[in-house]
Amino acid sequence: MNIVIINYGAGNIQSIKFAVQRLGYTAILTHDVDTIRAADKVIFPGVGEASSAMKKLRESGLEEVIPTLKQPVLGICLGMQLMCNSSEEGNTKGLGIFDVDVKRFSNTLKVPQIGWNQISSLKTGLFKAVPNNDYIYLVHSFFAPVCEATIATCEYGISYSAALGKGNFYGTQFHPEKSSDVGERILKNFLEIQ
Repeated sequence: MNIVIINYGAGNIQSIKFAVQRLGYTAILTHDVDTIRAADKVIFPGVGEASSAMKKLRESGLEEVIPTLKQPVLGICLGMQLMCNSSEEGNTKGLGIFDVDVKRFSNTLKVPQIGWNQISSLKTGLFKAVPNNDYIYLVHSFFAPVCEATIATCEYGISYSAALGKGNFYGTQFHPEKSSDVGERILKNFLEIQ
């Protein structure tokens, strides 16, 4: 299987690559458009600040490419947020794949939210054999509100989208590569999606 991790200078890509290897697969790190289009599965990571990450996507031409991909695509953390319409972080226009606007947590909450939290309301094959209320690992100050595309939720002051899904596109606010056995299961489920 041809797995690509998009390398656009805004992601903790090595830990994702190692997580894929632990599952018995090999992943290519690339920003080459043709290689990405030809992949069986595409992982779109993201760490850092939304507006600068979006600028890197524009500069590499990936802003136009990602929304047109036909194979299963998994956005992780900031990658998922960039797949939304917009983000309050840096007043950033996103890729518009998920019809929701990313918001900042209220000042009444400690941000960023760092650590383990429970996921619930699990939908789609991404969460096959994952128990409701299992724990995943998060680091974020911004969130996607619960919307039509929500396929899992978390509670942190409010209920928000822990994962989004629409067609061949999936996104997790949490880091599956840092979420122990449950994260490995979710990553395996994504790689096995037909």
